[in-house]
Amino acid sequence: MSLTYDAIVIGGGVIGCSIAYQLSKKQKKVLLLEKGKVGERASSAAAGMLGAQMEFNVDDPFYPLAKMSRQMFRDLSRELYEISGIDIELMENGIYELAFKEDECDRHQQRAERDTLQGETVSWLSSSQLQEREPAISNRALGALYFPNDGQVSPVQLTKAYLEGATFYGTEVKEQTEAVQLIQSGNKVKGVETDSKTIFADHVILAGGVWSSNLLPELQMVPVKGECISFMTSDPLLHGTVKYNGCYLVPKRNNRIFVGATSVPHTFDEKITFAGIFELMERAKQMVPDLNKAAFEKAWTGIRPQTKDGKPYIGHHPQHEGLHVAAGHYRNGILLSPVTGKIIADQIESEVRLYET
Repeated sequence: MSLTYDAIVIGGGVIGCSIAYQLSKKQKKVLLLEKGKVGERASSAAAGMLGAQMEFNVDDPFYPLAKMSRQMFRDLSRELYEISGIDIELMENGIYELAFKEDECDRHQQRAERDTLQGETVSWLSSSQLQEREPAISNRALGALYFPNDGQVSPVQLTKAYLEGATFYGTEVKEQTEAVQLIQSGNKVKGVETDSKTIFADHVILAGGVWSSNLLPELQMVPVKGECISFMTSDPLLHGTVKYNGCYLVPKRNNRIFVGATSVPHTFDEKITFAGIFELMERAKQMVPDLNKAAFEKAWTGIRPQTKDGKPYIGHHPQHEGLHVAAGHYRNGILLSPVTGKIIADQIESEVRLYET
């Protein structure tokens, strides 16, 4: 049995759902394939930070894209709520990157001055200014680089909202359906073989995270395991997100705090380890000592997709007509999901090519 669509999106994570949403808004006939359940892998394991400035320096080629994507969330939040009734829990309370050493203070202050000169909104907070804003942060912190426009969402709610929006506009969703092979004729990709069907489409979008390499080995995706934990507090401890030395504390609704994440490359092992959880708890306690009183809620892992050079693939494949790739977003999949969906949908509608490697 064969079926035909305008576009097949392979991968039901936050990136795939965003692409399906944007394409179906343009009245494309879209099929979303997910080998498990939509949103159950890396997308559900994320903390949901929108750290455009925290993650990217101003001179990074991807910074304008990250900033644009972050700016899209306010309208997107309202739009998705109107369609789906799902609140993506957008919080624009900023991110604090702490300094506990003099050289870290110097580095942060220099960046604040440099970025400000380039028109960016960022500031250096002294220890007293930091304590006034976030009293729970350790008084051993010497200050913080503050990004007021960075924020966060609920990754689970965001993925659900994209999915509901996509289905509202007509996207067909097939869970427990694995794409096992791309159908090619010469250099053109014409569809997908699944474990049960042959499906044809004018465009195929590969958005399967680290598993994208199964269909296109040349991507050489690198799996990076990340462990996270969450705690419950009796009263709110933090207003904004706090980061130091690769560890972040993300305050969620109902007095929950997400703590992440470890980083173990080249593994698909999703076991939660004692060493990983102990490391996160020690780092979290250094930043916010009162977490000692918090109640442990849960721990989880996710396999984040990274490319060899650390930059995501977004756009039309340069050698395979009809094939688009949206993978390798690593720890910025949530942040980059709006702009990735828009880029792919706009390219398919206009056939403009953009492919980052």
